[in-house]
Amino acid sequence: VFFQMWIFGYGSLLWYTDFPYEKVQGGHVGGFVRRFWQLSPDHRGTPEAPGRTVTLIPSSDDAGCWGLAYKVPEEHQKTTIEYLDHREKAGYTCERAWFRPDDGSPPFLVHVYISGTEDNEFHAGPTEDEEIASTILVRHGPSGPNVEYALKLALVLRSHSPHSDDDHVYSIERRILELAEKTGKGKESLEKLGYRLVEGKWAPPESNSFSLLKKT
Repeated sequence: VFFQMWIFGYGSLLWYTDFPYEKVQGGHVGGFVRRFWQLSPDHRGTPEAPGRTVTLIPSSDDAGCWGLAYKVPEEHQKTTIEYLDHREKAGYTCERAWFRPDDGSPPFLVHVYISGTEDNEFHAGPTEDEEIASTILVRHGPSGPNVEYALKLALVLRSHSPHSDDDHVYSIERRILELAEKTGKGKESLEKLGYRLVEGKWAPPESNSFSLLKKT
């Protein structure tokens, strides 16, 4: 544990930050891209039918992955790491990476949970978008429908990081909406998040004011 500890969120930590923090800052972790290559047997799926969540994959892309860095008060550092170690226990390990703030201030180190590829039974590796989307649309776990996770991520990025192009997340979103149109599945989750049917096609909310402060 370090005196100044920052946690980098790039998945559900963007909207479900269930730990104390005193400051939050948007920015990028370089050398990584976000991918739905991690199986979720405990949050957005079950051991028998795992869902899909994102992890970070090393990349030569200098743009990196956009997310939020949360500064954890010194007195809560130990309990926060213990909490996150348990929350991310299905294949994720805590690493350190350089974070570049959006405001141009100097980079600093952050803690970030990444699913390693070695000895990790939950790392699926490269997968076609069609397969990822079809899995997400039907899987459900203790934390809720997998489709809510994927679409919340797309909404957060569109609302809070329009300058960051995350083609992979938006591609998965498009495929989910197309499959929902064909199959009729996921309607309740889509409507809950503000997606609407326009001439038989699902469209994102007209005004996206998705709050990062909502703990749901």
